[in-house]
Amino acid sequence: MTFDSLRDFLAALDDNGQLLRITNEVAPEPDLGAAGRAVNELGENAPALLFENILGFEDARVALNVQGSWLNNALMLGLDKNTPVKAQFFEFVRRYRTFPGAVERRNAAPWQECVIDRPEDINLFELLPVFRLNRNDGGCFIDKGVVISREPDRPDDVDRQNVGIYRFQIKGPNRLGIQPAPAHDIAIHLRQAEERGEDLKVAIAIGNDPVISCVAGMPILYDQSEYAMAGALRQKPYPIFNSPYSGLDIPWGSEVVIEGHIKSRVREIEGPFGEFTGHYSGGRMMPVMDVTRVSYRMHPILESLYIGMPWTELDYMLAVNTSAPIYVQLKEQFPEVEAVNAAYTHGLLVIVSTRRRVGGFAKNVGLRVLTTPHGMGYAKVVIVVDETVDPFDLKQVMWALSTKFHPAHDLIVIPDASVVPLDPGSSPPGITHKIIMDATTPISPEVRGHYSQPVERPADVDAWLTKLMEMQRNA
Repeated sequence: MTFDSLRDFLAALDDNGQLLRITNEVAPEPDLGAAGRAVNELGENAPALLFENILGFEDARVALNVQGSWLNNALMLGLDKNTPVKAQFFEFVRRYRTFPGAVERRNAAPWQECVIDRPEDINLFELLPVFRLNRNDGGCFIDKGVVISREPDRPDDVDRQNVGIYRFQIKGPNRLGIQPAPAHDIAIHLRQAEERGEDLKVAIAIGNDPVISCVAGMPILYDQSEYAMAGALRQKPYPIFNSPYSGLDIPWGSEVVIEGHIKSRVREIEGPFGEFTGHYSGGRMMPVMDVTRVSYRMHPILESLYIGMPWTELDYMLAVNTSAPIYVQLKEQFPEVEAVNAAYTHGLLVIVSTRRRVGGFAKNVGLRVLTTPHGMGYAKVVIVVDETVDPFDLKQVMWALSTKFHPAHDLIVIPDASVVPLDPGSSPPGITHKIIMDATTPISPEVRGHYSQPVERPADVDAWLTKLMEMQRNA
């Protein structure tokens, strides 16, 4: 089963007992943020929530926790909802390896039903039931919209068109603040635009099918198309529509599309915001987007992502899709790698199980984790365990650490490495020490021969030397 829109997926969740519809009137604040936190505390089988009666809005609705359980993520892949996490991981890897998948361009999109095309008529506060997720957030945020941009230096290269998830703070009726982390592709696009003295055209698509939300949060390669990756994961062509306004390719089934441009070399305070680390990120000078056009479906659904102290929907949504690319990238150099678990705090901690080729092999695997595209910006602690240890079973991982890890020999510290600035442990922001912990069974060193015995000159060398010199003279 595949889903072309958020509405398709919500219907499937409903059919599988994984959707709660709240029809009583609720206030955007504090009800929605509190409900988003509460549903995360129901456990790993928590349902999605659909609020159908929002105070102050006649027809807009809000969806929360859409991908906030292992069950919902299994359904996203068209699997039985009770599929174990490790089985989801290997099925995800199998589909990932079929990249590129097909992309289907359609002639019209449902989000074209309603259009506001005069910037002065746009008021996001009136159009969408936005709300603060946590008490000390600096304002209302759009935090689960996928953002589309193209590389200014190669605007016709669709493989370099980025589809990513970045947070947007609503700073005014038609003005947004964005945080483009340096490790993310949109930061490359913005840098190129600013070097050219140009604004960067972007589109924000809100309320999407779960696969494109999943792919937008994946650490795939810079020149890999997210839409082609979505086609591979769906095992069916992914539908898109090219906006006649911005020229950007946008998911066909989105609920709301916001188009505009990030202003060149303009920065304003953005934040604070309760982040995936369980800490507020603080206020920082960040780029600003001017909104020039909004398109939306009738009775739109605003999908939002509660973020705060783990675990939340974000941790489920970015678990398998972060683990799988790292696994595939490691396997290219180290076929001995068995599985990768990067589910904890968006991969700030990574657990790898592997067979060992030679003594010290696990340390090489750990170093490679740190140089993957995601590892460079996130992996701060890498734990490497034997192939017999399931990296998705923390009881087994803790056993390996407690019995096989030798602090004097099995700890590697990489000083002052790069990390996402949102890591509260980094100092200064974006810089941290990283560690690799080798919790694999030691392999005995080679004992055949000994280095005190040098290689001797063969006895017949002088005779052969005389013979060869004579042959050389007579040649």
